[in-house]
Amino acid sequence: MTAHHHSVGIVGAGITGLALTHALAERGVDSITLEAASEPGGVISTRTVDGHVLEVGPQRLRKTPSVVELADVAGVGDEFIEAREEGLYVYADGSLGRAPLSVEEFVTTDLLSWPGKLRMLAEPLTRPGMAQETAAELFVRKFGWEAYEKFIGPLYGGIYGSDPAAMPAAFALDGLMKREQQAGSFLQAFRQRVGQGHESPPVTFESGNQALPNGLYEHYSDRIELETPVTSIEPLEAEEDSDGPYRLETPDGSYEVDDVVLTTPASVTADILADVVDGADKLDELRYNPLALVFLRSNHDWRGKGYQVGYGEDLHTLGVSWNSRMFDRDGVQTAFLGGMHEPDIVDEPDEVLGDIARQEVEHGVGAPASVIAVERLDVGFPSWDQSWWALDSLSVPDGVTLATNYTARMGIPSRIREANEIAERLTDA
Repeated sequence: MTAHHHSVGIVGAGITGLALTHALAERGVDSITLEAASEPGGVISTRTVDGHVLEVGPQRLRKTPSVVELADVAGVGDEFIEAREEGLYVYADGSLGRAPLSVEEFVTTDLLSWPGKLRMLAEPLTRPGMAQETAAELFVRKFGWEAYEKFIGPLYGGIYGSDPAAMPAAFALDGLMKREQQAGSFLQAFRQRVGQGHESPPVTFESGNQALPNGLYEHYSDRIELETPVTSIEPLEAEEDSDGPYRLETPDGSYEVDDVVLTTPASVTADILADVVDGADKLDELRYNPLALVFLRSNHDWRGKGYQVGYGEDLHTLGVSWNSRMFDRDGVQTAFLGGMHEPDIVDEPDEVLGDIARQEVEHGVGAPASVIAVERLDVGFPSWDQSWWALDSLSVPDGVTLATNYTARMGIPSRIREANEIAERLTDA
């Protein structure tokens, strides 16, 4: 069967696809969203194990106005839990040190030596960030080597599970370099991106982050089809270089649409676009960093959002999120392993990963820990490394848009913002 014609076809019901579904509905634009999985959310995934709420993906989100709007539409606007704790730590030289994300922390932290702190203060005197640098080169030039190894590098690289030395600033730091011009210094822009300088508090929902996509799916169930993978896109017009309309093929039939927005992982998008984009296989070159998430229960006395592990430490753990301290999650801590630094470790058995994380967390916080569960993310976090240059040779036809965490910034508010921009453009077209 062939479905009714739709103005916009959205491939993927992660947060980008769901936010776009909402934005188009608000503007009176007809759309259909097709999702291969049996549940919405994409990388936003919550599991409950033995009564513990576990986030298998983003551990928190920012309570921006756009997030509040979507939460109200999803019927979960009254379920926000704001973080009780702020502040981050870095494990360096065998112990936890407070990351200097505020003036008070900068003065009191023992994470950095005073020469290292003074070197950081010279940052406003340095040249603005340059796209041709790597993230590591930019950080070292602006803040000095000590601050890079013990503070900036671990915190920023930890967001992606990546190595800043392999991340071109053109991709990885584009937003920060633009924000540097507004904030007056790169350090201030970094604080706004990572720490307490951000005006929107970290939040989750009472039943977990997946409450947001679940609620949006329920609200727009007439526009969303789950368990409906798109296998290919074909132009309806026979002419070469057609810019639509398009036919979206699925195992159960096809959908005709004027415009297509793909929100799928790079390798999936490559397969879908194979018939309409020369060189679509370039997307297969984009690397994602595999991560293992070990959920632990540990009641410790540290206060804050968690810690990242500094460079040169003899640990496998990349960082730990203290969900218990932020959101009163009954001792839950999330330890991350793998990433670009040690990708093969995610292939170890659950028992091995659990034991590694338990021992390292016990050492870090000085309190007993027990393993709750182990999960893995294969394509959750784009690496933003040299493989991203493949995008320069990719050209999609008019009527096809890529809206994903590998063409623009990660983070739920950023995904919502891009969805709103696309909806505005499609409405004005």
